[in-house]
Amino acid sequence: MVAFPNPRPESIPVDPAPEYPGTLPPERTRKIPSHGIEIHTLEWGDPEAQPVVLAHGMWDHARSFATLGPLLAERFRVIAMDARGHGDSGWADSYGWGIDIYDLLNVVASLGRPVHLVGHSKGGGQVTDAARIEPERVRQLVNIDGFGPEPEPEADVPLPERMAQNLDSRRRRVERQSWRPYKSLDDLVERRLAQNPRLDREWLRFFVWHAARLEPDGWHWKHDPIMGRFIGPFSPDWIAPAWAVLKMPVLAVVGSEPDTWGPLPEPLLSERLAHIPNLERVTVEGAGHFVHVEKPAETASLLLDWLES
Repeated sequence: MVAFPNPRPESIPVDPAPEYPGTLPPERTRKIPSHGIEIHTLEWGDPEAQPVVLAHGMWDHARSFATLGPLLAERFRVIAMDARGHGDSGWADSYGWGIDIYDLLNVVASLGRPVHLVGHSKGGGQVTDAARIEPERVRQLVNIDGFGPEPEPEADVPLPERMAQNLDSRRRRVERQSWRPYKSLDDLVERRLAQNPRLDREWLRFFVWHAARLEPDGWHWKHDPIMGRFIGPFSPDWIAPAWAVLKMPVLAVVGSEPDTWGPLPEPLLSERLAHIPNLERVTVEGAGHFVHVEKPAETASLLLDWLES
């Protein structure tokens, strides 16, 4: 895949970064070449410890794990990655589900040993697919509310028409070279709060500061504006049967509270998870879709108990 021909705009330095209780700056950062771009990673913990790789959801970035990562680093080497087009990773000329998975596998390969994979939302689906593709690289797998969408009405639209709609949507996004600017960081906070009303403003201020850059005309999101519904036409019915080949232990985590993007209705979730041979399930009480953000200590305790050193 060819790198995006125009570099991202340079940002105006803004210091200091907002603080949030429980977050720690990364102890190390790396950039890993992958299919024409560089994937940016953050690390906490002993470099010689067993690696745990964290993959975030759509429109998020590696610091969405800034409260969970340091807690896991008590026992593991924790690597949180910015997916291509997100955070401080490179932009590309186009995006697809499959290339994200191979970026993830390149991060894993760079560590030189099998890893534990933990993914949230879109990242949960992608770590699951990565474990299917290269099971020898994955010791254990944790999927946090990343079990695919519900069936949508558009599933009744003939596939050729849906493909045409998807290509038209991609064409429109390629024509858009930048996000509209926001006057203040607080405006970005309110924009994200409208999508995720369960997340508090103090967390979102920390999160969006790392998700955006200040340019001469205002604040812009860092993620590439040409991204969107880049998965392409597909049927949710295709998702779960492929999980039957998973060889490693899998932990499925959801929150107890209905939220913007999850969890799935229980009958549908149970139907999909039934395909996984070696499965454990847990529900984190009092959390919505962003389980690890709302309940980082509880999520870390759960993972530290379940993951093998």
